[in-house]
Amino acid sequence: MKKLSYIFFIGIAASLIACKKNITELNENPKNPAIVPSAALFLNASVNLSDVMASTNVNTNNFRLFVQHWTETIYRDEVRFNLNGRSIPDRWWAAFYRDVIKDLTEASKVVDGETLTLKAGQIKNRKAIDEILIVFAYYQLITTFGNVPYTESMNIDNIQPKYDDAATIFKAIADRLDAALTALDPAQEGYGESDALLSGNINRWIIFGNSLKMRMGMLVADSDFPTAKTMILAAAPHVVASNEENIKMHYSSSPPNTNPVWEDLIQSGRHDFIAAKPYIDALKAWNDPRMKYFFDPSISAGIFVGQTPGSRAAFNDFAAPSATISEKTYPHTYFSYAEMELLKAEAIERGINVGGTAAEHYNNAIDASVVEWGGTLAEALAYRTQPAVAYATAAGTYKQKLGMQSWFVLYNRGYDAWTQWRRLDFPKLALPSGASPNFADDETPAVIVRMTYPVVEQNLNRANYEAASSAIGKDRKTQKLWFDKF
Repeated sequence: MKKLSYIFFIGIAASLIACKKNITELNENPKNPAIVPSAALFLNASVNLSDVMASTNVNTNNFRLFVQHWTETIYRDEVRFNLNGRSIPDRWWAAFYRDVIKDLTEASKVVDGETLTLKAGQIKNRKAIDEILIVFAYYQLITTFGNVPYTESMNIDNIQPKYDDAATIFKAIADRLDAALTALDPAQEGYGESDALLSGNINRWIIFGNSLKMRMGMLVADSDFPTAKTMILAAAPHVVASNEENIKMHYSSSPPNTNPVWEDLIQSGRHDFIAAKPYIDALKAWNDPRMKYFFDPSISAGIFVGQTPGSRAAFNDFAAPSATISEKTYPHTYFSYAEMELLKAEAIERGINVGGTAAEHYNNAIDASVVEWGGTLAEALAYRTQPAVAYATAAGTYKQKLGMQSWFVLYNRGYDAWTQWRRLDFPKLALPSGASPNFADDETPAVIVRMTYPVVEQNLNRANYEAASSAIGKDRKTQKLWFDKF
């Protein structure tokens, strides 16, 4: 995880090197202050969170491969679901617990002591924003692994925390999210200039929180419909409502605060990723105007062609992730208007009245996505009026129609695309070539639906690991989680 170099930190460091009134304080290291200001902790956590979600680093974030947007050229362990070769679950786990939740939890404690410099309303807003991102982080953990440490997770004296039930954690963080949204006051300041994500705009944090609530509500639509309905009805009027409102982390043209995709694909000089054949074939079959923004054509032949996931490939012979998403400043998207419109379409199909019709929201999603990527409304209209795409005539159930468009709309957002694919069970994805040896003897190889628990947990927290594995069924890549009922 890259280090922050914001000038902001210089001021913090200077303010912490104060005159000593006690001779015992001579033993303190002024370059390693015991108390870090809440703003610094929040800034670090929010950038770390954005970076890990945006990353394409094979050591951490391989979800673009899992959902078959991309595949690999020479080294194909990750697309074949070899998770432990690079300790991928360990790194993903640590990215949220250590690099996000820990700092945000500490920020919420520290800010209570900053009454000399902050107003009560600003302190309240900061704690609410911390809570929203903590909820986001725990959501990632429970939808990746299932049962995880929660009630004992932030006790630094307990190196063997118990695992809590994922469905119970979900309800707890949903309550925390509600409390945070209630606490936010647009008339008061938040993190101000230390808010690299939303520039201190509390109204934007309200949209962020409600968009998260909408996503969380739909997650449990098959496992807990009453909860899903309540969450969706409350959130829907307040989610991202236009492309202009999309929630994004904007990156700088100056390292180290650049787009992680640029770092992984361009700065590294590596040619590890190309288009996956199932994805390119689907885009081409429906004349999708977004394809030219998603990928650059092959160097050798100038055509859009993908490789079968898991099969060896020469980089120059296949379409590759586009120059657009590989720019230094290209932002990471947390929530988009297109995603929210697809969720609203699904809500209508499930009998949850969020206004409008499923077809209207479906069309809005396609229009928004095409325009967001650089296309025109005319291109979007031509695309979505094809019989194979139009909501009234497209083949399949509503889950299949929305699942297919989610696969397209959530391009370059691998984790979100993977989670939607697990929920909606569409499109049907084939097992990558050569993946079978990376599964346990007692499981049927398939595109994975969860990450196995970190090896470090198996070694250092064995009893709780075994209890958690038993509680979810088995610690298997094909073990469906509580929300994934079909």
